[in-house]
Amino acid sequence: VQLVESGGGLVQPGGSLRLSCAASGFTFSRSSMSWYRQAPGKEREFVAAISWIGGTTNYADSVKGRFAISRDNARRTVFLQMNSLKPEDTAVYYCNYNSRYWGQGTQVTVSS
Repeated sequence: VQLVESGGGLVQPGGSLRLSCAASGFTFSRSSMSWYRQAPGKEREFVAAISWIGGTTNYADSVKGRFAISRDNARRTVFLQMNSLKPEDTAVYYCNYNSRYWGQGTQVTVSS
């Protein structure tokens, strides 16, 4: 199993970023996928999840209405569109499969 995140960076408050997670080594089209994040000095926390068929999504209360998770099964990729970013969204964002497998993470920094 391999998960490779990309798309992080430095953005001003109120800005947007789109994260991607390219997956391989398992049946992606039949797998639910999730995003988590970990801010400095804090525990890793759940951000969003999407069912294998893409019809069901779940979000942490802190990101509802601002973030959107989606997937492209043909490209074996899951996305996290992040809008109206806040400084408290600053963290390393991780892609997760099956609660066991993690990517290397991508840094998101929201700062003016």
